[in-house]
Amino acid sequence: MAGHVLLIEDEPNIIEAIRFILSRDGWHVDTHSNGTDAVAAVKSREPDVLILDVMLPGKSGYDILRELRDTPETAALPVLMLTARGQSKDRELAERAGVSRFMTKPFSNAEVLDAVRALGSATRAE
Repeated sequence: MAGHVLLIEDEPNIIEAIRFILSRDGWHVDTHSNGTDAVAAVKSREPDVLILDVMLPGKSGYDILRELRDTPETAALPVLMLTARGQSKDRELAERAGVSRFMTKPFSNAEVLDAVRALGSATRAE
């Protein structure tokens, strides 16, 4: 059974593509498009999986992720981080911040779907 995904992304085309593929798979998808109040959005919507862009208006995905990991109620939330910059230093920053999975843009629909399914099933297994 699919669950609830929160997608924090500011590119409308990416939002629509991810919403479409996940909704078609049975996921309930909420979206949010700025970093400034992203942590509050996560806390209020309580997703099973978070998809988080690195470069957002107001606050970076890395800062958001660190704040989520430092908060007890969101510390274990599975996070798939998306970035257009896939250098090893970007991956290392994400790993240090506590990312669950890291994916570079462009990505295939199948990659996103597989990652979200894996992260969602890991949450339900706990």
